Amino acid sequence: MQRQPLDAGQLRRSVIESPELSFFQQIDVVETTGSTNADLIARAGEPDADRTVLLAEAQQHGRGRHARTWVSPARAQIAMSMLLRLPEIEPASLGWLPLLTGVAVVDALRATAGVAAYLKWPNDVLIDGRKVAGILAEVAAGDQGPAVVVGIGLNVSLTEAELPAPHTTSLILAGAKEADRTVLAQSLLTEFAGRFTTWRDRNWATADLAAAYRDRCSTIGAEVRAELPGGRTLTGVAGGIDDAGRLLIGDQAVSAGDVTHLRAEY
Repeated sequence: MQRQPLDAGQLRRSVIESPELSFFQQIDVVETTGSTNADLIARAGEPDADRTVLLAEAQQHGRGRHARTWVSPARAQIAMSMLLRLPEIEPASLGWLPLLTGVAVVDALRATAGVAAYLKWPNDVLIDGRKVAGILAEVAAGDQGPAVVVGIGLNVSLTEAELPAPHTTSLILAGAKEADRTVLAQSLLTEFAGRFTTWRDRNWATADLAAAYRDRCSTIGAEVRAELPGGRTLTGVAGGIDDAGRLLIGDQAVSAGDVTHLRAEY
């Protein structure tokens, strides 16, 4: 399959020419790397690294939550990370950043790719019950203060034979109306910038963000089984998301960092 490269020039120009994308300082594209998240974490101490975006045509060591691998043929995915400094945010609010990113990804895919994307808590993006995108946020420390690197991995043109697992899918397989990765990357960044700016301007208040997340999350209302550290499990109906972004199962709240696996409708 002939896969087109990202248009690095167009992405760089969009920071200057697009009001929505002027939120970002720069957008870089590399042919291959180990991990875009790791690359930006290594740059966290640089004074001009805030709001930097890095995309790779191929990743050798892409990661998801709990160190799970995220692999793809070259140019078949969007592997993208963003570095953000949040010096004024309360630590308790940081957990909302990956959830906000999930909302932005869902909205970008619905609007640009025309697919019925939705969220599985905390931040897997699904189409027809199969995972099309994942999000990983990691805290980085540096001389410029704390920063967070948010990575997005999106399957775009993978065939059935190229999928990393049976429960995954790609935009092409889901019948997306748009599969140009440059257009998709711009849409993802535009949605993220808008969501993040609104959140920041409201002094990190989460009421509206939580409402948007709940509206897009299919886990709520489903029978779930959460696998917890130490071999423990928690089963019940996912009743909602609390103000800290934790999933409510029965009368208990579980955080994303505590759940190893979450299965719905078991």
